[in-house]
Amino acid sequence: MNAPLAFELKKPHNADPDRTYPALFVMHGMGSNEKDMLNLVSEMEDHFYIFSIRGPIERPPGYAFFTIERLGKPHQEVFQAAADKVSDFVSWAESEYPLDASRIYLLGFSQGAILSMAIGLSLGSRIRGIVALSGYIPEFVKTEFQQSSMEGLSLFISHGEQDQALPFEWGQTSRNYFHDLGADVTFKNYPSAHTVSLQNYKDFEKWLLDSLA
Repeated sequence: MNAPLAFELKKPHNADPDRTYPALFVMHGMGSNEKDMLNLVSEMEDHFYIFSIRGPIERPPGYAFFTIERLGKPHQEVFQAAADKVSDFVSWAESEYPLDASRIYLLGFSQGAILSMAIGLSLGSRIRGIVALSGYIPEFVKTEFQQSSMEGLSLFISHGEQDQALPFEWGQTSRNYFHDLGADVTFKNYPSAHTVSLQNYKDFEKWLLDSLA
């Protein structure tokens, strides 16, 4: 069976064929691509099978996972299709590679963060952890996506205080939403714009590696 989406794979050097590994599914922002995101997680290659996924929609100079009606409101059908494809991709990867199903992680920036949180709501305890960098949860996701148990799900949510693309307050709202559902949430804010600062990178890398312990 072919993969539901295009992707790049990085795996631990000298991977042991007799063991399973944690998996990190990485999703980029609008106009970016799967190769750009690999630079963000290159230091974690010896700890995870890393699947950097390309969005299915051409959005020069790169790709997107979904289109938007206006700021904060994706086209719902397109968004749902993307969420389904990524969920199918996770299931496909679990069937094709030696992955530890109890240690599945999602990481996304901007559109990738939005999708990661939405998929986390649907898959619940199938996901060990989510790193959501500069995203938000669309209102229709809160009301119409099937919500699974948040027991055992941990999130690292971060947002730049000077973010002009997606308001900082939306990151705070995401934190509160998942906290109220019973998830274990770590929230970090930075004096930055719509980007991933060096400190942000160091913080989520430590959070991921601590989660594996």
